[in-house]
Amino acid sequence: MEVQLYVYDLSKGLARSMSLPLLGINIDAVYHTAVVLGGVEYFYGAGVQTCYPGATHHGRPMEVIPLGTTDLPLDVVREYLESLKQIYTAESYDLFLHNCNNFSNDFVMFLVGKGIPDHITSLPQTVLNTPFGQMLKPQLDAAMRGITQAPVPPSVVPQQSTRPTSMRNGAAAIPHLSITSNGASPGLIANGHAAVSSVPIEGTVHNVTSVREVESLLASAVKSCAVIFFTSSTCPPCKIVYPAYDELAAEAGNKAVLIKVDLSKAYDVSAKYGVRATPTFMTFLKGEKENEWSGANESQLRGNVNMLIQMAHPPHPHTNLKLPSLQRANLNPVTYAKMPPLDKLIAKMGDAGKATTVKDVQNFVVQRETSGAREAPLPDLAAFSSFIRTSTSVLPPELIFTVVDLLRITLVDPRVSGYFAEEHNHNTLVPLLGYVNNLPTCPYNLRIVTLQMTCNLFTTPLYPPQILSSPILSAPTILLLSTSLLDSKHPNVRVAAASLAFNIAAHNHKQRLQNDCETLPESQQVEIVASLLEAISAETESEEGLKGLLLALGLMVYCAPVEGEVVDVCKAMDAGGTVSGKEARFGKDGLVGEIGGELLGKGL
Repeated sequence: MEVQLYVYDLSKGLARSMSLPLLGINIDAVYHTAVVLGGVEYFYGAGVQTCYPGATHHGRPMEVIPLGTTDLPLDVVREYLESLKQIYTAESYDLFLHNCNNFSNDFVMFLVGKGIPDHITSLPQTVLNTPFGQMLKPQLDAAMRGITQAPVPPSVVPQQSTRPTSMRNGAAAIPHLSITSNGASPGLIANGHAAVSSVPIEGTVHNVTSVREVESLLASAVKSCAVIFFTSSTCPPCKIVYPAYDELAAEAGNKAVLIKVDLSKAYDVSAKYGVRATPTFMTFLKGEKENEWSGANESQLRGNVNMLIQMAHPPHPHTNLKLPSLQRANLNPVTYAKMPPLDKLIAKMGDAGKATTVKDVQNFVVQRETSGAREAPLPDLAAFSSFIRTSTSVLPPELIFTVVDLLRITLVDPRVSGYFAEEHNHNTLVPLLGYVNNLPTCPYNLRIVTLQMTCNLFTTPLYPPQILSSPILSAPTILLLSTSLLDSKHPNVRVAAASLAFNIAAHNHKQRLQNDCETLPESQQVEIVASLLEAISAETESEEGLKGLLLALGLMVYCAPVEGEVVDVCKAMDAGGTVSGKEARFGKDGLVGEIGGELLGKGL
């Protein structure tokens, strides 16, 4: 998709004629910018807002600058916008320090890997560098608020389409589009209408009128279950159970496909399934017909559908175990945000530390630390990426930790981690992890900051799916984790490795429970579990490290497929005995007893 920058002049030409006598310098315009992507204009004023391109009260743009193209999926773009909304709120707007151009720069940096033109982003500081600029700052900021933060008329806000999309299970669903602060959907627009999102909402009733549609939906539920509600527009009793049927569909989510057929419009369906009266219900389990009944009995309907779902998705045996510490564990990722002594860190880089991009990143980190993310515009992340890639050939192995540590502290900001999450082929992270993994003897400080840096990738929701499912990134990440878990000389390395293992296990655990899927390939789950068990067996010093290891192991094993390889490796390695063996050193209470006795004892 093409990415464009719309540039407006808030002064409507007055800046060009009045700037020299007022400020002593020539200013061409008071720039307001917006990013146009796929037929939607995104800008910052009263929060992150949207409209049809060129449809705001600013009128037509004075200039349209093509910035390149992006191949990022829409759901990824929306996810990143959500992180920007945390920073670009209506309350934090400042005409000079935190404005629409800062937002455009951050958004464009993510989309195409470069910022907007410098003459736009540098204009506020240029004005403030003049005596009158400093003097007029409060008045100008107040005077422009009504212009920069004006609401967008509802008629020009992109609206969500009501056209259904196809769900993963073959069903139709109303598209889901995240909502901006002005109530607008940031979904992409084509031909003046809101485009349908590629992210469907599960749990809807699927209204169909042909045998082909019914059979297609039944085929999509061949591994789970489905219900067909045969109704008619002339059937008053049918309408009594419509609300209950809709509620059951919402409750079922992706665990069942609920279909509704109006026989007054689908005679072939009536003949195919031999239905002679309405309302009639048929249930299907694993592709086979399971039950049939007639009548508008809501209690019977709810009972039969709920029983069908339980038969298709029986509860995992682990749900009956007593695991309070594991089940109530805080699943937020572990991150490392401690600020290093930047001057000393950069000084150790030698001449490499004198690069402009290093200074820019340092200023960004300091500004973010002292004033918050809202006051810290992003540096040139493409230049920083290039510096990181070349550093491994410029600096010796014992000094590479300085670059990795600088990257670690910048990744605390989700705008930065989001940028690197969607970088093409992960051209920064993959070579860096490969370099660390391939060193014959990795320096202690490099290994520990690399683990901490990798933990900080989890500051954005965009990275975990990449780490767990993209082989190009998951392979070096798992290798770093496995080798670090077995470091017998450095307890702090094992603690950091346990934190990374926890982050990975927690995300996989959430996907397993919420979406009934395994994000991390089973072979890599087995590798992590085996490494965790070896690390637990060897751990005799750090209680903190053991806790992290046990939590990660518990999350990897809990509700894993009963006949899967994770359970098999736990049995083969006597996982229960390994964990229970820690009782003598660390006590039986808490995680040692739960994981060793309950999960790996009764649970296997």
